Amino acid sequence: MSHRHSTLNSYCDMALEIFDKSLMLKYLGLPGDYSPAPEVDPIGFLNRHLFQLPPNIVRHFSIITTPKQRTLLVPIRNRRFQYANSSPPELRIVVARNSWPELWQGRERSGIEEGKEERLWAKNEFLEGAQQHVGKLGSLLGDYEEERESGRVRNLRRGREQDDFVSEEEDSDDEENENENNIQPPEQETDEQMKTLFERRIRERFIYGLLDVGRK
Repeated sequence: MSHRHSTLNSYCDMALEIFDKSLMLKYLGLPGDYSPAPEVDPIGFLNRHLFQLPPNIVRHFSIITTPKQRTLLVPIRNRRFQYANSSPPELRIVVARNSWPELWQGRERSGIEEGKEERLWAKNEFLEGAQQHVGKLGSLLGDYEEERESGRVRNLRRGREQDDFVSEEEDSDDEENENENNIQPPEQETDEQMKTLFERRIRERFIYGLLDVGRK
């Protein structure tokens, strides 16, 4: 159970339902055959008229473009950059690690924060302070949430490993032997280094429209 409401979708321009080119053409006083047509070349159209359109009309372009495509627009990329550098909770380690666990390579057990949330919810909001029952319920919910989240992370990482798997048949024995002789043991990263790299990776993917915000 999550008690957070992300603001990322507003910055990634969540899609509406219907794209109506007449909205922007009428607002700008442009003819129906205007070129570049917003439905044919939306990025070209926005490149010319982005600053002339109000946000409620600009959001309609998310129906026919992706966050990655909109990265081509410098103002949108800059807006994401400024938001990411404001250190919003959604892009910091605790929230981001649980939102995109397949990108987290650290050693901390996922699900701990969710377990804490469940215990706090049971203590503060459930049974109106009946402490004799709340303690047991909070512990049970917390343990269940930790296990559920850990299972979700394992499944996501297993799927990613399968996608990234390269068959050994594609590599020759000579290349394997040569690589084995040249490989040096990697220097172990500290937890703080891994957290810093993870947050930087999340910010970069957000800025360039590569984060899957629809899963949240």
